Amino acid sequence: MIKWFKSGSPWIWLTAGAVSLSLVAVLGLLLLIGYKGLSYFWPAPVYQFDVNLNGKHQVVIGELYQRTMVPVDQLADAGVDVSQFTQDSVPRYLIKTGNRGQGALDFLTVLSTQIVDQKIANNIAVVDRESNGKFYGYPLHVIEAGEPQPLSQLPDALAQADKVRSELRSLQSNEIANINWHLERLRIEKRRLELSGKLTVADGLRIDREQANYNTIYKNIENRLFTLQRQLDNDALVLRDQNGTDVTIPMMQVLDMWRPNNLSWFEKVQHWGYQVYKFLTDAPREANTEGGVFPAIFGTVFMVLLMSVMVTPLGVLAAVYLHEYASNNRLTKLIRIAVINLAGVPSIVYGVFGLGFFVYMVGGTIDDVFFSAQLPTPTFGTPGILWSALTLAIMTLPVVIVSTEEGLARIPSSVRNGSLALGATQAETLWRIVLPMASPAIMTGLILAVARAAGEVAPLMLVGVVKMAPTLPLDMHFPYVHLDRKFMHLGYHVYDVAFQSPNVEAARPLVYATSFLLVTVIISLNLTAIAIRNHLREKFRALEQ
Repeated sequence: MIKWFKSGSPWIWLTAGAVSLSLVAVLGLLLLIGYKGLSYFWPAPVYQFDVNLNGKHQVVIGELYQRTMVPVDQLADAGVDVSQFTQDSVPRYLIKTGNRGQGALDFLTVLSTQIVDQKIANNIAVVDRESNGKFYGYPLHVIEAGEPQPLSQLPDALAQADKVRSELRSLQSNEIANINWHLERLRIEKRRLELSGKLTVADGLRIDREQANYNTIYKNIENRLFTLQRQLDNDALVLRDQNGTDVTIPMMQVLDMWRPNNLSWFEKVQHWGYQVYKFLTDAPREANTEGGVFPAIFGTVFMVLLMSVMVTPLGVLAAVYLHEYASNNRLTKLIRIAVINLAGVPSIVYGVFGLGFFVYMVGGTIDDVFFSAQLPTPTFGTPGILWSALTLAIMTLPVVIVSTEEGLARIPSSVRNGSLALGATQAETLWRIVLPMASPAIMTGLILAVARAAGEVAPLMLVGVVKMAPTLPLDMHFPYVHLDRKFMHLGYHVYDVAFQSPNVEAARPLVYATSFLLVTVIISLNLTAIAIRNHLREKFRALEQ
């Protein structure tokens, strides 16, 4: 036994066991988040419950959302009559009833002893609405042009409503946005001429004439909007709710309808895939508790890529200077200590620094010099995606510097001396020999930087991220990419849905789904960087020979 311990085998097994436990824990966590998140999109069965609440009979239709065992003592402390209970704990069910806007609660909590009967609700339909969440009811008929029509007309009515919604979004996001952009340009031009004292009568008349022309075009577009909306004013879907009341839902509010209890397994898989697709491509609704997360996906990826473009050159140049040019004196040692200490600074401190330095100082100066005509409305003197990327670049800079320096230190001095002996300058040696050989280490630093920056939330709350961004930082107007705009982020989306949502129970599955998506995005970015690093390692392996 003593020889076995001295051989070092126990430490090998201990290390292998620790790594295995860590992998199991990580994979288990990912599987839990993935299951909780992705199961939200599966068409769950809808039940009809006959319940007895406080001596009153009631019919409840909804999904069986959660089942927990509650101790009888806890119920007794809550004032519930437990005289008829014979067990130590009682099942408690959380039923998702939906139908918000009709006076019903989104969720209803009942004990198993309060359920008189439970059965599958045959032919029940789930309606996904533009607002107020899902509606559970029995479809009766469709109303088109004010006249009742059979349910067979519902697919055509849904297609027409979707077409009108697409046209409305196109008008709002393209034509109206274009008119507003031109009007804002004219206002800024007039303001700039006034500030410089160069506004002439002719210029004023020209600007007023162009503004009047754009206002006329805006009125025409507005009339087209009203015309499209009126097309579906008399179209609706009529359903009967759990109370036996006929409810009319305008077709403009109906996004989709399905009968979960009538779907085959293959149809459920198709429905699940379609719901996941909508989650990835749609914009959020209902205070982020409904809809998709595409703006947050775009903002996260775009911000990380922008941060990578900024931090990589800065980190590499700093590491090259410290390792290749700077002498090993007290100042260099102090700089290295400062770089290492910066890696341990809390991220919220970087957010405060970014707000004070980048936003107020740098952005305010840019506004005073280049965008004075827009003041007092700030352009760059307000949080935006540019300042968010710069703040995270400063935060992850120590990781890139340290990783690049370690890569440079592993390159033998004989390689540098051989290149210099053949007549190459130091700059040529760095560019053609040293940096290519150190590129895998540079990519390692970038991988670590991306892994940390993609999941950060605290600094972004101060320098650019918002709960809801109406537009992406891209459009068809110069400079096409608008780095001054605010953006959405998956990490902040998780925080907002989890802690700021007015409907906690409805938002909980979206927290898991968005968290799983955030992890997937980070893993995808890291795998891309790892693939590039491995390619570079193979490409420049010959230089190490």
